Amino acid sequence: MSDVNVAFCYMQISHNANPPLNLYSQLVFKGVRTPANFKSLTSRMSSPVLDLDGRSIPQEQILGYGRSGLVIRVEDTALKIPLRYIRSSDDDVEINTEVIQREQEVYRRLGRCEGVVACLKVSEKSTQLALMENGDLRSYIAKNRPSSLLQLSWFREAARTLSRIHDRRVIVADISSRNFLLDSDLSVKICDFTESSILPLSANMETVDDNGYSIQTDIGQLGAVMYEVITGERCEFDLFGGEALDGRATWPRREALPSTQNVWLGSIITRCWTEGGLRNAHCLSEALESASLERSVSKMEVMGHIP
Repeated sequence: MSDVNVAFCYMQISHNANPPLNLYSQLVFKGVRTPANFKSLTSRMSSPVLDLDGRSIPQEQILGYGRSGLVIRVEDTALKIPLRYIRSSDDDVEINTEVIQREQEVYRRLGRCEGVVACLKVSEKSTQLALMENGDLRSYIAKNRPSSLLQLSWFREAARTLSRIHDRRVIVADISSRNFLLDSDLSVKICDFTESSILPLSANMETVDDNGYSIQTDIGQLGAVMYEVITGERCEFDLFGGEALDGRATWPRREALPSTQNVWLGSIITRCWTEGGLRNAHCLSEALESASLERSVSKMEVMGHIP
């Protein structure tokens, strides 16, 4: 496939209203045969998204994107800007900019919160974040099989971080493996607060309900992340899969979630998926600390070290 044909394929896909940002992945997903150097060729091409000055962003600069924001690498930092396609209207860009600004309010509330990707600087249209060298957790586990010890360290740190966030009266609302990032030492940190709720500092976090979102829904979503990391299978803790017609988040039915039988930490995951099964994120953290001890003892017993 020549460079000209690569460009033609790119233009065909980019013609869509919301084109994918990674042409190579899109064509592979569709079963299109590509030459050995195709990934290298496409990484050097411009993407269908624009920077704050309206210029096309090179593919290799893009770290990730969501419904409203795009994260690009700028030297040794990550810069989050409003998602803007070539055909985006001014209204679309303005809405996405407002989402970025609301997220900045969450970062202000959180301050220097251990376990949260550091917010270095904000401007009217962008948020500068610390660069996490190993990307997002979902992509990492798709290519690597982390040890149980590393997995458990991630879960414990995630639970502790969630507890700190709740202590600052914030509900994350969108917790998934793609929103956990890995630093150079594989420590895990949470990012993306575009859906989050900032509550009054006087709020009782164990009883607060923000249109169906609560600390319980955060815990439920974290349980789904744990399940995905342990089993390698994606798990959706779908808060909008029920019959509610008023736009409220609703707790998913147990049968809509996978079985945790014979899954490591399955009993803890089940408690995450049981509304009220864990009083708060601190209780989840304690349960994970105990699980670490129990797993150690169990292994020793199997090896015959304990009579």
